[in-house]
Amino acid sequence: MAGFFSKLFGGGKKTDLDSVVEATLSGILDKGGFDLSYNLDVEKKEEVTEIKINFSGADEELLKDHKGQLLDAFQLIIKRVTQHNFPDVQTNVQVDCGGFREETEAALIERAEHLKTIAIEQGKSVYYRALPPKERKVVHQYLAQDPRVKSRSLGDGLYKKIKIFPVKNQNAESDEGVATEEV
Repeated sequence: MAGFFSKLFGGGKKTDLDSVVEATLSGILDKGGFDLSYNLDVEKKEEVTEIKINFSGADEELLKDHKGQLLDAFQLIIKRVTQHNFPDVQTNVQVDCGGFREETEAALIERAEHLKTIAIEQGKSVYYRALPPKERKVVHQYLAQDPRVKSRSLGDGLYKKIKIFPVKNQNAESDEGVATEEV
């Protein structure tokens, strides 16, 4: 078992971030019996090191199952390994497989757009289903671009609903603006 953890956490022998991430990924894929390959891109920016991993192979569907929880697990493990081996280096880890993250984000935004339209047309609040933090962030950032609506997370715990509601007095202000332009 010690051999697995030394491969997983780099064994303390390696000093290069790239090689530690490579060793960790290779160890997990070998020990897990995954039929996957990966593309690793490590880019050092000003204060943050960006680590991007894109998986491909026969077991892609396993990574995408259950809303990408296995992708999230890989991302968390790599983040923790880099924090353990390089505590002074700030890293941002992104793990994807076949554009899964982009597809998920597009679906979230499409649903948010639909609910935003309903809130504006009916002039009342609508609710987005309970979402984890990273998905809520995508929805809130998208809705923040439209000054006609606001959004707020509701609930306790990790998963929270999003309340989307029209901004008060927005209709009166826009009606005056339209009337001024037509005159």
